[in-house]
Amino acid sequence: MAKYTDADCRLCRREGVKLFLKGDRCLSKKCAMERRPAIPGQHPNARKKPSEYLTQLREKQKVKRAYGLLEKQFHGYYIEAERMKGKTGENMLSLLERRLDNVVYRMGIATSRAAARQLVNHGHICVNAKRVTIPSYLVKVNDTISVKENKTKKAPFEAVRKSRIVMPKWLEFDTEKLSGIVKALPARDDIDLNIEEHLIVELYSK
Repeated sequence: MAKYTDADCRLCRREGVKLFLKGDRCLSKKCAMERRPAIPGQHPNARKKPSEYLTQLREKQKVKRAYGLLEKQFHGYYIEAERMKGKTGENMLSLLERRLDNVVYRMGIATSRAAARQLVNHGHICVNAKRVTIPSYLVKVNDTISVKENKTKKAPFEAVRKSRIVMPKWLEFDTEKLSGIVKALPARDDIDLNIEEHLIVELYSK
C-alpha cells in the first residue's frame, strides 16, 4: 500500500498549522512550526494571493494529512458521506473520527495518529474483546476499545496509566483498565481541529 515517507514536519509547515503528527514533540520547542514556520520551498514569501481553488485544495490537504490518509482513501470517505443523510461535510468528519486509529489516539493510548495506527497494525488493540488490525475500522456506539490483555504491562501502556487525558465527550476511557467505550457518534462540536469542511465539499463537488 502507498505510504507517505517524507518528513512529517514539512506537512505542518506547508499547511501553516500544527497537525500534531509527531505527538509530544508538537507541544515542545522542537516543533518545526515554532522554529521555522515558513512554507517549505526556495521563496516561501513570494506566493501570490491564493485563488478560490487553492484555498479549497489547501483545506482538503490539511484534513487529509491530519488524519494520515492518501487521496484515494480520503475521497472514499467523501463519497460515503455524500450518500448519508445530513450535511456531507459533517458526515465526512464523523467518519474520519470514527476510524479505529483515531479513536485510539483520542483515548490517549497513543500520542499521535501515526503511533495509534502502528498499535492497531501490530495487533495491540481489541474491539469488543476481539483483536482488530485494520486502522480504518469504523467504531460504533457502545463498542469497547481496549489494549490486548497480554500487552498491558508494556512500557508505553504503563505510561498511559500515569497520564492525564482530556477526553472528547463522545468517548470514555479508564486509564487503569486500559479500556474505553464509544458513548455516542462524534458530533461536529467534538472535533477540535480548525476545519472548514464546506471548502472540501465545494472542491469535490465541482
